[in-house]
Amino acid sequence: MNRWVQILSMVLWPTAIFAQYPEPDRPQIDIQTFIEGMFQVPDEDINYDDLYESLYQLYLNPIDLNRTNKSELNSLYQLNILQINNLIDYLDQHGPMTSIYELQVIEGFDVITIENILPFVVVRGKDDYQMQGNLLQRITHEENSYFILRAERNLEDKHGYTRIDSGGYVGSPYKLYGRFQSRHSKDFSVGFTFEKDPGEQVIWDSKQKQYGFDYYSYHLFLENKGSFKKISIGDYQMQFGQGLILGSGFNPGKGTETITTVKRGNSGIRPYSSVLESGFMRGAAFTYTVAKRIDISPFYSHIRQDGNIQTATDSESYEEYVSSILETGFHRTYTELENRNKITEDSYGVNLTYNDTHSRNFQGGITYMASHYSHTIQKTPNNYNQYEFKGKYNYNVGLFANYNWHNILLFGEAAQSRSGGRAYVAGFMSSLSPIVSLSFVYRDYDKDFHSFYGNSFSEGSRTINEKGMYWGLKITPSKRWVFAAFYDYFSFPWLRYRAEAPSSGYEYLLKTEYRPSRSVNLYLQYREQSKERTIAQENENIKRLVAGIKRSLAANLDYHLNPALALKSRVQYSSYDLDANSTSGIAIIQDVNVRISKFRISTRFAIFDTEDYDNRQYVYEKDLLYAFSIPAYSGIGTRSYVMLQYNPTRKLTLWTKYGRYHYDEQIESIGSSNERIDGNIKSEIKFQIRYKL
Repeated sequence: MNRWVQILSMVLWPTAIFAQYPEPDRPQIDIQTFIEGMFQVPDEDINYDDLYESLYQLYLNPIDLNRTNKSELNSLYQLNILQINNLIDYLDQHGPMTSIYELQVIEGFDVITIENILPFVVVRGKDDYQMQGNLLQRITHEENSYFILRAERNLEDKHGYTRIDSGGYVGSPYKLYGRFQSRHSKDFSVGFTFEKDPGEQVIWDSKQKQYGFDYYSYHLFLENKGSFKKISIGDYQMQFGQGLILGSGFNPGKGTETITTVKRGNSGIRPYSSVLESGFMRGAAFTYTVAKRIDISPFYSHIRQDGNIQTATDSESYEEYVSSILETGFHRTYTELENRNKITEDSYGVNLTYNDTHSRNFQGGITYMASHYSHTIQKTPNNYNQYEFKGKYNYNVGLFANYNWHNILLFGEAAQSRSGGRAYVAGFMSSLSPIVSLSFVYRDYDKDFHSFYGNSFSEGSRTINEKGMYWGLKITPSKRWVFAAFYDYFSFPWLRYRAEAPSSGYEYLLKTEYRPSRSVNLYLQYREQSKERTIAQENENIKRLVAGIKRSLAANLDYHLNPALALKSRVQYSSYDLDANSTSGIAIIQDVNVRISKFRISTRFAIFDTEDYDNRQYVYEKDLLYAFSIPAYSGIGTRSYVMLQYNPTRKLTLWTKYGRYHYDEQIESIGSSNERIDGNIKSEIKFQIRYKL
């Protein structure tokens, strides 16, 4: 069929899947639905704000399908190798697409796939990149400029605000947040963010080096300026290769998407505007095309960090050292204020990347990074941290490569730190057929490999002291059914926290998803994880490793009755077995989401009953824009919330959210220490306003 006839037939097709999204507008992303489809339910307390921010950067900087490559398409984590190859072949044969509608004629792009990627892609012509005026004029005339203000607090008094001694909180219980950003895709991004955590002060104190709010972030980011692909000034993050050295950004890892998330995207430099007060760089970086296929990305960062300063004494000298670098960003008490900005870190390095622009099948590069600290880092010694980093200076050097062979994508990276410790990760993703996909990852991280900005594929939270093999499988026999599974075996060659000997474990996940129609989605998921833990005998003189096994089951139903009303029902159950002792936990969640004219109302009611902390139930919640919430339901009680979004005008959006925990009547207090609340009710309220300039 002639290409233009195909396009015309799709436009006139009465049930066209894009009918609700007129070009060039993209649909708003539903963060909750997207994350649940990508990640497994977490099992530890991690701040996911940076993950959310990275995902939103991907949404705000969509991929132009007419100017993309295989590496960039891989960074979406939603297309398999066959789909990517078919898209590139289509562009090679037919030239640039004239409409997003053309995705429907590319083999492998079904309705679900297109709906998933639609928020992250656009189709643009050459004239869309012709910028008028200087940078200041473009910023002042840019439609995608906005300012956000947010305030939130717990309604009940916490113990830290009522203490009269020096151990209490010095500031108010309000959390305040603000952001300004102006951006144009593939051209520029400029912005700043400020925040005050609950318990912190808003003061102007030059001695304390605090000027107003406790935390500020700022950036100026430029793209496509001649041979300069990217220029970043201020706060930024980087991701190259598989993340052994530089791995910041959107990295899902193991999850309910068992194929596409095992490989890291080579996204390079990106602006940073999150409120996490660690894990980013502050300085300057750029990517410059030195030859047709070679890009160079040098960078420099100077940043102050919180640290616990100790003094080592002997008969001859007194030397200060850092026993720990603090990453919480909290400065609520005099002790936390004493540790604020105590140490400086200077980091610099360079990345060289080669892109085969002819076949578009190969990409490789080398990365070097060095870090200097103002104080010696020496963690308080114990059995399991003997091989942790010690000193003032560290460096890493590594090589990475990606190669696309037919419908198989091979990838890998190797790196070494100053200590001599090495790290390796390699794997492949393959589309065996249009309905079967397979993935594999092998990793081997030495116990003395030190990478402060690495975030590669792993079971642990850091790229250190781990070996493992991962297999992922996905079968899509029809448009209605999806079967996914993974199995991961891992070992820890050296001691680790709560395991006082080399240990091992496994994890596997099985998921079945059924979509009888576009308005109904049902899935059932089972996950089992085994990790060894040290336990003591009754006399506590003999210790042994015992496998702790956690089994989790989740059933979820999404039902869109009509465009104005959507229901979401979910049940989560878990059990934890350790040394012949078994405990369990359950949570039952019901969401109701309503759209009425300019209003969006999101509500939830959940009940939970968990016997211990090992069975706490993590559940995603809808939250305000640029806020991300995965609370842990623990104990016996209920959780409810209602969130209202109102758009009175095209430029103005208002949010408010009220949430409440009600625990068992026998509970006399919630939390501990300064965070303790008397009684069995914990509630919070949030307000936010966004104004588009």
